[in-house]
Order: sequence, then structure tokens, then C-alpha cells
Amino acid sequence: MALWHHDSVLLVFDRRRQKWELPGGVIEPGESPRLAASRELLEETGQKADAPSQFAGYAKFMLHPDGRVEYGALFIGNVTRPEPFRENEEVSAFRWWDPRGPLPGGSESLDLHLARLVMRSRHRDGQANPCAG
Repeated sequence: MALWHHDSVLLVFDRRRQKWELPGGVIEPGESPRLAASRELLEETGQKADAPSQFAGYAKFMLHPDGRVEYGALFIGNVTRPEPFRENEEVSAFRWWDPRGPLPGGSESLDLHLARLVMRSRHRDGQANPCAG
């Protein structure tokens, strides 16, 4: 989930992978991808989007070292009044990141690249708030 607050997107610091990424996770049985994204956002960050999220697209990626191929759906949401962070089992911190600025942690990742792509499309379409209405 790419959750936006003004021009910044929410990133979480994953305890296991030790890197900054977008909140997200695995779809549970009987869950839609949209519902899974909203549930994972709430579980990892305590945040809820102001309106139903919009589907932005999906990414196909290969996991190393085993070379397993997976797909991830990306949804976009907005929040006007973010909740404070509460540490949990999966996430040790979160931050609002302006994708026009330096990379958190100094290294590129698929999630940071996707956040930049979503930001560009939001500005190109003239929509500072694509989920309004």
C-alpha cells in the first residue's frame, strides 16, 4: 500500500529484512488483494486510508536466493490525520518519505521505486489526492 500524506508516502522499517519498504504482506484465504492491503496497513502501522484505496498496478519480481517468482498488487490511499506509530513484531519504525528526496537507508529497493512511480503519476495527472471522491 502506498499511503500518502501530502507529498510523502508511508514507509515501514521491516525487522526481518532490515530495510525501508511499503507496508504490505500476504493475502489470507478468502481475502481480496485490496482488503489484504488495507489489513496489512492497519496491522503494520495503525493507519487507515481516508477512502477506499485505488488499484495502481502490480509488480512481478524474483526472490533470491531461490529464484521464486511472485506478484505484488499495489494500492494507493491517502490519510489526512496520521495516527502515531506503535512498534510491533514486524515493524520497528515508520516514516513519511518524500520520494523526491534522498533514499532512506541509502539503497534502492523495489518498494521505493514503486513509490516514486506512483508519485510521478499522481503529479502528472494533476491529482494531489487521487482517492478523493
